[in-house]
Amino acid sequence: MAQASGILVIGDVMIDLLVRPEGPLAIGSDRRATIVARPGGSAANQAAWLAHFGVAARFIGRVGASDHAGQMAMLRECGVEPCLAADKERDTGRLIALIDPSGERSFLTDRGANDGLCEEDIPDALIAEAEHIHLSGYSFVAARPRNAVGRVMERAGDIPVSVDPASAEFLREIGSENFLAWTRGAQICFPNSDEAAVLSGSPDREAQIAALARHYPLVVVKRGAEGCEAAAGTQRWRVPAPAAKAIDTTGAGDAFVAGFLAAKLGGAGIEECLARAAAAGAGATEFIGGRPPAK
Repeated sequence: MAQASGILVIGDVMIDLLVRPEGPLAIGSDRRATIVARPGGSAANQAAWLAHFGVAARFIGRVGASDHAGQMAMLRECGVEPCLAADKERDTGRLIALIDPSGERSFLTDRGANDGLCEEDIPDALIAEAEHIHLSGYSFVAARPRNAVGRVMERAGDIPVSVDPASAEFLREIGSENFLAWTRGAQICFPNSDEAAVLSGSPDREAQIAALARHYPLVVVKRGAEGCEAAAGTQRWRVPAPAAKAIDTTGAGDAFVAGFLAAKLGGAGIEECLARAAAAGAGATEFIGGRPPAK
């Protein structure tokens, strides 16, 4: 049997178009804006941040055939070992992020090739060699990738699995009960505040985390500027958010998840994992884009 090594991340790859208007949208007319293109995708971002934090990170996803070589190269430049399927029918997923003056963003998403991810794209050897497997919640939105990552959870055996719900709106679309059922068996769930509210059916924070702690052995809730918290059964941990000069929150949650998993893989306790995750998430808001800056 191959020796376990690092974290295997499975999920989405996107091309992000980040738009910062200079003022309110001028309906029917023009508004000056800064527009930049960046590599993205929540799962691919998380893999890049894991590598940034010194973790051996492998990534599995699906991209358009014409972008395959370029996307492979960008992940390698981040220190990630990529395993990307080339889709001859679908383009690489694309996302438009509208960023307001506070750094908050709203997404318009075309999933593209991500919705073609299938079980054959995920080699047994990469599953067997992983110390931990992390799944993007976006992969549960469409049937084909959902079946693929569902089989990963079955194929993983005793390898711990974590999941990031990824999108409150998509959770509403597919149904919270469905998502909870599809991810049963995951050891860690990483919702943000909105996702925790949808999954629990409650606006109350304690009710949210208590409900989710009944589904997952460890729940870690990202609450942005209000910090973060974790629950394991009846145990609770809370850590405040460090100060940050936020200009773009794209990828902050991805950096948070990677920071937590990197710390946990290194043997840190839950409170230290939360602190390192919060620092990572805060730092990621201070520049434009969802992946760590080049070293």
